[in-house]
Amino acid sequence: MGDLPSAVLFCCTMNAVRSPMAEGIMKRIHGKRIYVYSVGVRRGEPDPFVVQVMDEIGIDVSKHKPRLFEELEDDSFDVVVSLSPEAQHKAVDLTRHNACEVEFWPTFDPTLIEGSREVRLDAYRAVRDELERHIRKRFPASGMARE
Repeated sequence: MGDLPSAVLFCCTMNAVRSPMAEGIMKRIHGKRIYVYSVGVRRGEPDPFVVQVMDEIGIDVSKHKPRLFEELEDDSFDVVVSLSPEAQHKAVDLTRHNACEVEFWPTFDPTLIEGSREVRLDAYRAVRDELERHIRKRFPASGMARE
């Protein structure tokens, strides 16, 4: 556990799909041991597909309200993980004067998928599962039952 950061920020374009998923997964894995937050470059709208696919794995994100970088009250994170190119630029800007790691995990935007409800939900599930794999690898919950 000594190698884990104390504060992690996830960011994407609109803080409506990818970064809230990552925030929810990280909180489930690490609880309150790591401070976790998420923001976007532009304000998005809550996405009901995100609520559904996260609920499928027991994570409630129904109360998530998309937030902006400019609304951060504190920018002292140990690690900033950006999930979209636009967020990566903003993250690098934000951390220019901070001793902080910035990581870019290019993550597909499932809102781009067209088709039936089930086809679209499958795209969201794929993103959710990819994020969980990245998070478990980068921020392992050593010795925990949910490994």
